[in-house]
Amino acid sequence: MRPTVGFMSAHPAHWIALGFGSGLSPKAPGTVGTLWAWVSWWAFHDYFTSAELGAIIVVSSLIGWWACKVTAENLEICDPGAIVWDEVVAFWLVLWLLAPSSMATQLCAFIVFRFFDAAKPGPVAWADQLFKGFGWRGAWGILFDDFVAAFCTLLCFAIWKVW
Repeated sequence: MRPTVGFMSAHPAHWIALGFGSGLSPKAPGTVGTLWAWVSWWAFHDYFTSAELGAIIVVSSLIGWWACKVTAENLEICDPGAIVWDEVVAFWLVLWLLAPSSMATQLCAFIVFRFFDAAKPGPVAWADQLFKGFGWRGAWGILFDDFVAAFCTLLCFAIWKVW
């Protein structure tokens, strides 16, 4: 079942999990969700301290955990591609930890993060399979592989910076 605007409007959790509509994209919803994360970051990051941004990411992850659980159960799919909140909070984490950074650095981070999230090499593939299913465990699995993709992205930047 592909979610629709009507499905998204049926429950507040759907709005969140579907990235306020970005997950409804018929093509590459994960990429569209990550773009939404980047645009929204630019819209609000200047209004908060670094600590407040960290708290926003933690709270957004916890709320997203609930939203992903509800939405996956209502769609009756363990890890639907339309759920993009995982990309949103994971990419916010990347942007937060790379700050301050230029637009070119953020673009590179976007490309590297999308590679790890979409191709799922090594540890990301492992993380993707670790918590499959429904309920709280499955919802954590939706988020976890994207956090691992964010870690891999940040590791690439750390290696690049040291090198």
